[in-house]
Amino acid sequence: MDTVRTAFIPPAPVPRTGPVGTIELIRTIYRNPLELWGEPSYNEPWVSIDWAFQHTIIANDPGLIRHVLVDNARNYKMAAVRQRILRPILRDGLLTAEGETWKRSRRAMAPVFTPRHINGFAAAMKRTTESFAERYESVAGTIDVSRDMTMLTYDILAETLFSGEIAGEPDEFAHEVDRLFETMGRVDPLDLLGAPGWLPRFTQIRGRRALAFFRKIVAETIVLRKARMDRDGDAVPNDFLTLLLRAEGPDGLSRAEIEDNIITFIGAGHETTARALGWTFYLLAQAPWERDLIEQEIDAFMQQDPLPAPHDWLNALPLTRAAFEEAMRLYPPAPSINREPVEDDQYKDLHIPKGSAILVMPWTVHRHRLYWDNPEAFVPSRFHPENRDKIDRFQYLPFGAGPRVCIGASFALQEAIIALATLLHRYRFDTVGTAKPWPVQKLTTQPDGGLPMAVSARR
Repeated sequence: MDTVRTAFIPPAPVPRTGPVGTIELIRTIYRNPLELWGEPSYNEPWVSIDWAFQHTIIANDPGLIRHVLVDNARNYKMAAVRQRILRPILRDGLLTAEGETWKRSRRAMAPVFTPRHINGFAAAMKRTTESFAERYESVAGTIDVSRDMTMLTYDILAETLFSGEIAGEPDEFAHEVDRLFETMGRVDPLDLLGAPGWLPRFTQIRGRRALAFFRKIVAETIVLRKARMDRDGDAVPNDFLTLLLRAEGPDGLSRAEIEDNIITFIGAGHETTARALGWTFYLLAQAPWERDLIEQEIDAFMQQDPLPAPHDWLNALPLTRAAFEEAMRLYPPAPSINREPVEDDQYKDLHIPKGSAILVMPWTVHRHRLYWDNPEAFVPSRFHPENRDKIDRFQYLPFGAGPRVCIGASFALQEAIIALATLLHRYRFDTVGTAKPWPVQKLTTQPDGGLPMAVSARR
């Protein structure tokens, strides 16, 4: 069957063909930045724009992206607008910290995300997914797969990085994540206009309750673990939470930095994987010829006796992995990477002025017509083993690149493949009705209104 001819084209904004006025620009960025970008953003290696509030360069060329994120990364700091959005939520967590604070946090967390540690999490990921899957045995009607994946990835995060010791209830957690990203996860018009920090942001005011909820979870989680460390000594789990708390001290992390990093991983760290999983189930339901191939791969794999250890699943299920990676191409969990040059810079014939906004946007790079064939279509075969070498390292950026590449990328990939294999072996997920989920950029690429789907047992 011709993959291109039968490929499913999932919903996405149509590129704009005309200029955007300042008021419409601000309105669109607040409502959904994915709807802002025009034809040049999907056709040109870079686009240089003088907007009312800042000179902006949209970087699509893989060489330019490498220049900004790797080769000359020292000249590029986190963009001020991005920091004004994220710092009120994450403060000095790994995603927002800079300089020595970032280095201390990265150094403290590195031991958790070594291959040996990540492999050690695999059995718990499988066990947690199997337990979660039991809820579908008695499901009748429609479920929201987007919300369910938020709850599943929360359960996995709690069981692996926190050894089951996150305070709070998963149902309440999922609700508050949605609320936090709906409010504080959006660009506030005052941030775009460069208004002073003391001026209240309406979006942040609306999100304070959700942020307080997360701060309370963190405080209670730390109290629980500190008490266990005092009581059990070396018998305490040597997980993410313990390593952070043991890194506390004059030469390590402050208590505030520990809290900020826990917030980062409880909130944003699991959210990206949850969204990518939800989009994968949706895309496979709309492309049954792809789903058939993956079900066959998973079924054959699961019939092995003995079944390979969970940490081997990622490399043993290439078609399943390819579908997940293609879902992250079409709906990148983090749709934009924002930088700002400290000094003037030059890349080929492009002048990059100090203080300009540099947008490296996986959303446009992943759909760019110079770098992908049939870029709007769901074609998992792009990521089949025989085709992977055709993809430039800097044209596919679901986890970023350079010194600030996502520290949990391997964790997320292993988690996703174990979850997909476990769930798709037992159940089939089908879309319901004619509604098309609309992608909206908040902190992540989210389906507006969720992903309503019907679940049925396969065997």
